[in-house]
Amino acid sequence: MKNSAGPPPTGGGDGERQRLRLLAVTACPTGIAHTYMAAEKLAQAAASRGIDMKVETQGSIGAENVLDDNDVSTADGVIVAADKDVDLSRFAGKRVLVVGVAEGIRHPERLIEQVRSAPVHTAGGAAAAAAAPGGKERSVGYKALMNGVSYMIPFVVVGGLLIAISLSLGGNPDPSGGLVIPKGSFWMDVNNIGVIGFTLMVPILSGYIAYAIGDRPALVPGMIGGWIANTGSLYDSKAGAGFIGAIVTGFLAGYLVLWIKKVQVPKFVQPIMPIIVIPIVATTALGLFFIYVIGKPISWVFEHLTSWLGGMTGTSAILLGTILGLMIAFDMGGPVNKTAFLFGAGLIATGNQSVMGMCAAAIPVMPLGQGLATLIRQRLYTEQERETGLASLFMGCFGISEGAIPFAAARPAQVIPANMLGGAVAGAVAGLAGVKDAVPHGGPIVAVLGAVSGVPMFFVAVAIGTAVTAVTTVALVDVSERKRRGESAGLGVGGTGEPELASVGAGVGVPTEVPGAGVAVAERASRGGAVASGAVGTGSPGGAVGTGGSAGTSGSAGSSAGAAAAVGARGGDDSDAGPEVLSGYLTEQTVKVRLDAGGKEAVIREMAGLLARTGKVLDVEELVATALRREAQGTTGLGEEIAIPHAKTDAVSAPVVGFARSAEGVEWGSPDGTKARLVFMIAVPEAAAGDEHLRILALLSRKLMDAEFRERLSAAEDESAVLGVLSEVG
Repeated sequence: MKNSAGPPPTGGGDGERQRLRLLAVTACPTGIAHTYMAAEKLAQAAASRGIDMKVETQGSIGAENVLDDNDVSTADGVIVAADKDVDLSRFAGKRVLVVGVAEGIRHPERLIEQVRSAPVHTAGGAAAAAAAPGGKERSVGYKALMNGVSYMIPFVVVGGLLIAISLSLGGNPDPSGGLVIPKGSFWMDVNNIGVIGFTLMVPILSGYIAYAIGDRPALVPGMIGGWIANTGSLYDSKAGAGFIGAIVTGFLAGYLVLWIKKVQVPKFVQPIMPIIVIPIVATTALGLFFIYVIGKPISWVFEHLTSWLGGMTGTSAILLGTILGLMIAFDMGGPVNKTAFLFGAGLIATGNQSVMGMCAAAIPVMPLGQGLATLIRQRLYTEQERETGLASLFMGCFGISEGAIPFAAARPAQVIPANMLGGAVAGAVAGLAGVKDAVPHGGPIVAVLGAVSGVPMFFVAVAIGTAVTAVTTVALVDVSERKRRGESAGLGVGGTGEPELASVGAGVGVPTEVPGAGVAVAERASRGGAVASGAVGTGSPGGAVGTGGSAGTSGSAGSSAGAAAAVGARGGDDSDAGPEVLSGYLTEQTVKVRLDAGGKEAVIREMAGLLARTGKVLDVEELVATALRREAQGTTGLGEEIAIPHAKTDAVSAPVVGFARSAEGVEWGSPDGTKARLVFMIAVPEAAAGDEHLRILALLSRKLMDAEFRERLSAAEDESAVLGVLSEVG
């Protein structure tokens, strides 16, 4: 007999009533292989027990097999195997089990047993689901913070770039230095739109942190709380609390809403709780709390910092520059930053331009340093962060320090100290050199337009501060990532071993985000093998080849690449090589039934040589190096004797896939401890890594969960037979 607290029996007849119906959702931050492997494992385990199961996958190519209201209404339980936020509100009243995606791969049978006694998810309850033992899952706080940052980034980028563009194209040089946009002009309108984007980014950060914790009822109090935090005039402060205040209000709003949800209310009030009562009560309480309790200390700090700085004007220029740089870099638009900026700006009218010179040198260091960090150590950043890094570099040139906020919000413990160190160095060098700034603005733009005296040393100060920020950030983030990987050894990136394509090189191609939490990224590639715009390309295998220099590549290099691609186009004609497999990316040329190598690095090198047979590999050593860097991030061994090493690099001119078998097996650090006997290698160029290769990886991951398919793949006698088996993938 069913527990009265659980879902009601489903089905029509007596036979149907006894047949369990389960749902599942699988998702991971990068949304590639493990999303689909977990789905396949759960479906197989359910089928073997005579259980009906429908699985929704939330991968990089979007949600597939989406669960509808009818599915939920007839379900007896829901398994959520995910390492990113999944909306549980649609499962209210159902037994819900929440685990990490790796658990869905390793122990699907156990999860099916556990979901039968899992807690019933309550309406609006964020914590009703139980986590199975051993599930590797990010903390609620981390997920909430990253949720807010992911929604904030577009506002930072759009707002910052519109302001920078309006200044560069519509600004007129002012006699006192700097740029002034004429009032009522077209570019002033563009500037105002950018300002709106910047104004919204703080409440957006706060709102979506709250949303990730308390669901929809927390969104309004979170956003309004963020707006209050950023509007200092509401609590008698000349500066708002900035993004740090937004993080505080976001968490306060989220947990306040969770607390209010626990209050028992009459049944007739329950329908209006999430849309009227909770938002009004939470918004009012949070707003008044910030204004009267948190805001007053912020105002006090602002006033006393200003007085303290006023007493230091006669001290050492190096010391004052260091302090101002630390303050400028601390909260980027918050009260500490604004105190230093307004202090320097106020002294310009008195004839003291040196203090503003120190501030001006420190202002661009944060966005420039964080942007540079994404270029010098790309593997530490998601593609979305790398895109933001490019925008951050551009904003830094125009003195828009807010370009670094997404990085500081995502990794405050690593980024804020690095920013402060770089800002302090830049301020100290500018103070030592006697740099002066005649306008209340910073960044290279003011020097270019003649507002700065001591221009050479100004740029030296900015360059040194930027380098210090970038190097320190990379070091701290690297240490943090190594520590985290050590805690989840054998599970790879994000604790799941999810294959996320490694990326190398700077200035080649324009990356595009593919949805997924953290995110797997790619640029679109044509099925026929088109490659980077302006570089080389073939419209179809064996087709015409164009040559030329791509961004960041000299014309001669582009011509060489074109020549190499031409050779590949002729040598890689697969018309007689057997059936088309994986959209033609895998051919008989790239299949080997027995590997000679016995170690992981040696196998990757042998596989790279295998791919080079197609003529699409321009630099074998760079391909190997990129694949090994990806392995350093986390194993690409998926378990079930499978490994899929991969690389995203311009060492290849077009997507190419290889497959080989190892009779003895290769130690790959797989989560289940098995040696890799079936090895696939995927290589895609920077400008050709798109939804197509993600689709292939998804199909491959699903199919490889079929034990019978793996057996036939292992037993295929020669390359042709292997291709015949793999042709079933797509």
